Amino acid sequence: MSEPIKIDIWSDIACPWCYIGKRRFEGGSTLFAEAGDGRAVEVEYHSFELSPDTPVDFDGTEVDFLAGHKGIPAEQVHQMLDRVTGIASSVGLDYDFGSLQHTNTVKAHELLHFAKANGKQLELAERLFRAYFVEGGHVGRVEDLADLAAEVGLDRDAAVAALESGEYLAAVRDDQRTAAEFGINGVPFFVIDGRYGVSGAQESATFAQALEQVWTERAAAGESAAVGAGA
Repeated sequence: MSEPIKIDIWSDIACPWCYIGKRRFEGGSTLFAEAGDGRAVEVEYHSFELSPDTPVDFDGTEVDFLAGHKGIPAEQVHQMLDRVTGIASSVGLDYDFGSLQHTNTVKAHELLHFAKANGKQLELAERLFRAYFVEGGHVGRVEDLADLAAEVGLDRDAAVAALESGEYLAAVRDDQRTAAEFGINGVPFFVIDGRYGVSGAQESATFAQALEQVWTERAAAGESAAVGAGA
């Protein structure tokens, strides 16, 4: 019963709901863990690109991108971003869409796989989200990404080498293929214990309930196995 529940999260650094979902999930997993008895989760991030055709250096604002890419009137885009900013604020995130530098995120995903290989994926995911949505940082260029990697304790030169060589691009594509196989067409998407899918930035209580359900099912399965062994 002490084995953590595995959570596989498909997300994109450029997805505002993914950062909100991250915070809400963290709140839910904390509620779950507070129930005791060794309750814990193990999180792994997986790659999903919302707009893979985005240039590394997009010339324009987030409003320009959404209005052009989605065909949404600029006034409506402003209303959408104001709404998302308010929701982000409710979970302690200070989004700054005015400073956001829209970019291609494939290199950020490669860096997340590099970080995973070096035991720092969760720290890097948080750093990338904060850089992009709060600080107006650039998360598409190798040198900027390497700086962020160094901030969470990764070797900067090794990060540059990995990004320039495309060492982890195949891992990014593998994640994307798995997402397609699972029928994931939007993010964030959470796969709990390899069995249950939760789509979207649900409330913390929803995540806590899902985790508790899996924990209860595990306990019941363990008791059944013990009874069978005793028989």
